[in-house]
Amino acid sequence: MHVKESLEELQKGWLEEATIRNMQEKMEVGDITSEQLVIMYLRMIEEKNGNINAVLEVNGRALQIARALDEERRTGNVRSFLHGIPVLLKDNMDTADSLHTTCGSLAMKNHHAKKDAYLVKKLRDAGAVILGKTNMTEWANFMSDKMKNGWSSRGGQVNNPYGLFDVGGSSSGSAAAVAANMCAVSIGTETSGSIINPCAQNSLVGIKPTVGAISRTGIIPLSFTQDTPGPMARSVEDATLTFEVMVGVDENDPVTYGARHFEGIDWLTMLDSSSLIGKRIGVARKIFEREVSTERKTLFEEALKNIERLGAQVIDDIDLGTMENDLGYDVLLYEFKVALNEYLAKTSSSNTIRTLADVIRFNNEHPDETLAFGQVMLEKVERTSGTLTEPEYIDALLRNHHLAGEIALDKAFSEHQIDALVFPQDHGCSFSAAAGRPAVTVPASFSETGEPFGITFCGKAFSEPELIGFAYAFEQKTKARKRPY
Repeated sequence: MHVKESLEELQKGWLEEATIRNMQEKMEVGDITSEQLVIMYLRMIEEKNGNINAVLEVNGRALQIARALDEERRTGNVRSFLHGIPVLLKDNMDTADSLHTTCGSLAMKNHHAKKDAYLVKKLRDAGAVILGKTNMTEWANFMSDKMKNGWSSRGGQVNNPYGLFDVGGSSSGSAAAVAANMCAVSIGTETSGSIINPCAQNSLVGIKPTVGAISRTGIIPLSFTQDTPGPMARSVEDATLTFEVMVGVDENDPVTYGARHFEGIDWLTMLDSSSLIGKRIGVARKIFEREVSTERKTLFEEALKNIERLGAQVIDDIDLGTMENDLGYDVLLYEFKVALNEYLAKTSSSNTIRTLADVIRFNNEHPDETLAFGQVMLEKVERTSGTLTEPEYIDALLRNHHLAGEIALDKAFSEHQIDALVFPQDHGCSFSAAAGRPAVTVPASFSETGEPFGITFCGKAFSEPELIGFAYAFEQKTKARKRPY
């Protein structure tokens, strides 16, 4: 590092919107080290987290890990683009270190995982520095139908760094932390909108992968059918570089055998500013026209014009044949108890919370600390049999597969020969969620009051390479992201 450049100068200037590529370039020539990156991000957390409340705790060994990675670099070993890069994780991902894994719940406040989640191990193997855990909407927003996005009994309320706007849920802290530059990138999870929504609300890029692209092993679950982790970043390139190292087959998560679709892909070649030329991009206005404000409709129309300027043909007013509300949440209602009890049963014997019933009991014993919004959803889930044999569950599973997959998405792609659907913000996310299909959100603009506005490209299963290309082309054309300060 040049003597004239102090860490404070770098932190206040260069670091604020530095990309992973920028960081690697400086580390490669010796202008900065991973240890110094960690120090600067720890200072950022100290300075900003008091107002935003996005980071729950930091990894006490982050500096030691960074030093070791710096030594590896000095010996000529650079593992990947993430080598030495500080990453924050949503608080539902297991880490075999000093960090807790609580899903935002005080009931789990003493829980330490026995080993890393599969994706966490892949991040560490790629050289990422696990900097800490982020706050989230408690129990992935399935505790109460009255709970505010970004609130948890363990961490309190996450605030949007852009102002008094909804921060989005449930990967709220992961989004706010990246937007406020308290890490290079973060990892969130989505069951239905929980990556897409907070990324749109915080002017970020979010990749909600095809279910099966990235392992869920070691993540506190909500739904076998819909859960997926994904990266959240300030740029399409950063999100893509992070996505690349997490993708892969995990024998303990059978659905990930689908990740073989991505073998041999050079992800950086997907970052092509001409990706939208000649593409057909569909718009399903009926899905959002009654829910979107006049201002957001105007912002969306401008985004569509930019898509056309990039060489794509907009196929307007596609009828998806169903609405998001038609899908309901019965699949989640029945799967949550089974999935959570299976996870809790495998935790260390020192963890006294062994079932969903234990969570509910703990909350009832500590109502002042845990029940600000009640727990009506947890109680409703507990009343299910936990066997996944109810006719209501099987019917819901079949209905959602048919409505979201066959009717809303497959039919639209086939009949209209479109390459992707595009929506304002997170509208339409229920279809991608229920069908297990991918979506990529990218910043588009801001409202007059400064609230971020994003658009979301949705595609066929394992079409992430194409969606990333579309998002990259749009990003390079609009340069819409602005830092919140």
